[in-house]
Amino acid sequence: MPFQIHALPADPFRALFALDDAALHARDARRELVREHPGTPCRVSLEDARVGETVLLVNHCHLPVQSPYRSSHAIYVREGVAQARPGVGEVPAAISTRLISVRLLDTGDMMVGADVVDGAALDGVLSEALRDPAVRYVHLHYARPGCFAAAVTRPG
Repeated sequence: MPFQIHALPADPFRALFALDDAALHARDARRELVREHPGTPCRVSLEDARVGETVLLVNHCHLPVQSPYRSSHAIYVREGVAQARPGVGEVPAAISTRLISVRLLDTGDMMVGADVVDGAALDGVLSEALRDPAVRYVHLHYARPGCFAAAVTRPG
């Protein structure tokens, strides 16, 4: 079954880069300078930030639903990047090179399955998961820190 990985849009984060540190703190966000690569995966570009880049660490509600699985967590966003648009069946390196928690959700936004897999095996795992008609969409999380990576749907 084909799948489509979705990056977060850049627009909701753009204005945050103009804020000073106090204003960022008030919004549960922090400005950080990247000191190692890889290690800071951007949820907009779906690429790891480079050493010397400025990123924001923000709390993002990635599952704003009326269900027990409503969820937010810290994510990194790079400054001045465009939203990634991976091709159908494409798994970006920032995801494929890490241990990934796969969470399968149904039309009621309830979790109907979950697993932890090597990102290199993700294409097969996603294809198989989306064959199940009970699965409406999938959320990917970086398994070790537990933070949201990207959403996955069937194309179209």
